[in-house]
Amino acid sequence: MANILIAEDDADISNLIRSICENSSLQTVQAFSGTEALLRLELDTFDMIILDLMLPGMTGEELLQHIRQEKSMNLPVLVLSARSALADKVQLLNGGADDYMTKPFEPEELLARITACLRRAQRVPETKPAAESFSYKKLCIYPASRRVSVDGQDLILTPHEYEILLLLVQEPEKVFSRETLYEQVWQNGYYGEDNTVNVHVSNLRKKIAAHDAGGEYIKTVWGIGFKMA
Repeated sequence: MANILIAEDDADISNLIRSICENSSLQTVQAFSGTEALLRLELDTFDMIILDLMLPGMTGEELLQHIRQEKSMNLPVLVLSARSALADKVQLLNGGADDYMTKPFEPEELLARITACLRRAQRVPETKPAAESFSYKKLCIYPASRRVSVDGQDLILTPHEYEILLLLVQEPEKVFSRETLYEQVWQNGYYGEDNTVNVHVSNLRKKIAAHDAGGEYIKTVWGIGFKMA
């Protein structure tokens, strides 16, 4: 049974999320401040976290930064916030969030996104042959450990960033459309309504460039999508 941490200071919303999860046989733990959520993370193991941004004690942004720096990179983070501005979404996705939903929300959609996050975190690509590693220029991916390095230096990637990069490196000559990447990585239908894939690819480029500034790795094929350069 998956164990989900709900970091939400509004008791009514927190209880609603808990009810949605537990009605689908998902175990939950509630935290009503950022500092309480951090303590819970230190005391227990979770399969994902549903994170509000405007938390007392420690903000959601600060907690997300801590999770990505100190915790397992495989912990999915679903941000659930009243902030609906595109800039907020882009900032949080760049900062390591795996998904972003705005309040108010429909219970069915929240449950679908939770299920997708859990499925992605546990999923091993079924259609790809087993391999000890994939290499491209100075980039190496080790699927068994989900480790990625550039020029011998490890990259810290979110689950979505890792899955996108693995898909591209496995077939470096293939052009992947944004729709294909979204459907295979997020396991959801693509409606073309946001820049989720673009944001994650941009984040990947920045992280790779930090260790190989002169190399080009992911190429934009205008009007279609992305491939390895």
